[in-house]
Amino acid sequence: MSATSETQSSSFDSIKWLVAIALLAAAVLGNYYYGETVSILYRAIAVVLLVAVAGIVAGMTGKGRRFRSFAKESRTEVRRVVWPSRQEATQTTIIVVIATAIVSLILWGMDAILVRVVGFFTGLEF
Repeated sequence: MSATSETQSSSFDSIKWLVAIALLAAAVLGNYYYGETVSILYRAIAVVLLVAVAGIVAGMTGKGRRFRSFAKESRTEVRRVVWPSRQEATQTTIIVVIATAIVSLILWGMDAILVRVVGFFTGLEF
């Protein structure tokens, strides 16, 4: 790819980003401006449409294409994951809860001992 086509592509990307931002700003400002005069249903439909169009415009940029490609690859990777069964998930959860309880009791006991030791040396009772 030549340098001139890269700069043209980046300038078009800049214009596309400006259009997307302008559409989002129009959605926010239009919702605010017509807050008292137009039904909330129509305003919600307009906001959803403007956000969707802004997303489509942003998706046509170079970064948008890379994001779509990343999302497709991520979806493929998630399909490859071997998910645990319900029994494995339950057993793991029980193990984590028990381990957390044991560690919290150990820390509580150590704290009680340290409070008494510090109180003994400083003469302060807690």
